[in-house]
Amino acid sequence: MQRALGSEDRASRFYDEQVLDHLNERMREFVGRQEMFFLATSDRHGECDNSFRAGPPGFLHVLDPYTVVFPEYRGNGVHASVGNISENPHAGLLLLDFERSRIGLHINGRARIVADAELRARHPELPSDTVPGRRPEVWVRVDIEEAYIHCAKHIPHMMKVDRRTAREWGTDDMKRKGGDFFGAAREAQVRRARELGGGAAPRTLPPGAGVVAVREAPVPEAPVPPPSAEAWREEARRALERAERSASAGGGGGWFG
Repeated sequence: MQRALGSEDRASRFYDEQVLDHLNERMREFVGRQEMFFLATSDRHGECDNSFRAGPPGFLHVLDPYTVVFPEYRGNGVHASVGNISENPHAGLLLLDFERSRIGLHINGRARIVADAELRARHPELPSDTVPGRRPEVWVRVDIEEAYIHCAKHIPHMMKVDRRTAREWGTDDMKRKGGDFFGAAREAQVRRARELGGGAAPRTLPPGAGVVAVREAPVPEAPVPPPSAEAWREEARRALERAERSASAGGGGGWFG
């Protein structure tokens, strides 16, 4: 593609000047203060997944210039990323600093899953957190093959808000986790209700089975439409005003409380 698009010279300069096979000192400092990153993986068939990871500064931990590790915190139980890594070790991390430097860092390498006890036995300096939801059972170790800059020109400037807006770690409360924000669960309820009411053939019971009482499925409410673009803009405007008031009042806090 570089040849087809005439970018070979620019790409060669970028490789020569920016792409490392390790984290230099400034990269290590950058990694150490980040509170989030995006993780790209794929399974053995090449089916891709991109996931968000977050935690306190240092949760993405530099073991040495050639190795980083991060914990797998409590999630939805799907384990898409570690499932992919168990089949295909190639992983890509993208770190974006929206607040301070407004710059990004790519880390590409080969990943593997390591048990918490095993990794701590070798690296007792690993951070330990007792907050519910921050107690990893496994870690992902990435042996770095490439590390390079993500340019700043399209990274927006964001600011932290006060602690009252922080999310709750480890919660199983669906409302606090976001509920059915995109209406997928409601759509599934409607779909199941239509299937039940659409004349589906009754299931034949095996000989000797007892009588089963069947309750009529309730008629679901109409699906709730997603917020309009205008509503999104208005909510963003109000959020920005709250953040600006907090900053002018000297409010502290962090991305993750």
